[in-house]
Amino acid sequence: MKEFKRVIEDALGIHARPAGLLAKMAKDYESKIQITKGEKTVLATQLLMLMGLAVKTGEEVTITIEGPDEEAAYEALKNFFEENL
Repeated sequence: MKEFKRVIEDALGIHARPAGLLAKMAKDYESKIQITKGEKTVLATQLLMLMGLAVKTGEEVTITIEGPDEEAAYEALKNFFEENL
């Protein structure tokens, strides 16, 4: 299992465009990818649930990746969060 935390820097938080890109990217991997904010955890592949977290600027999320291609998914998602959020 791989995990990292990220404070969201995007002025709009995790809004529709990056959430859609994130969900699409997560579907490319076999690994189970989860996003946690506070007590809520959702699968990154579920766009509406992801947006339902209502992550705002300055809030921290935890990304957990578990599965056969977790190393590749970890690197790709870490880059995605750094570049987009």
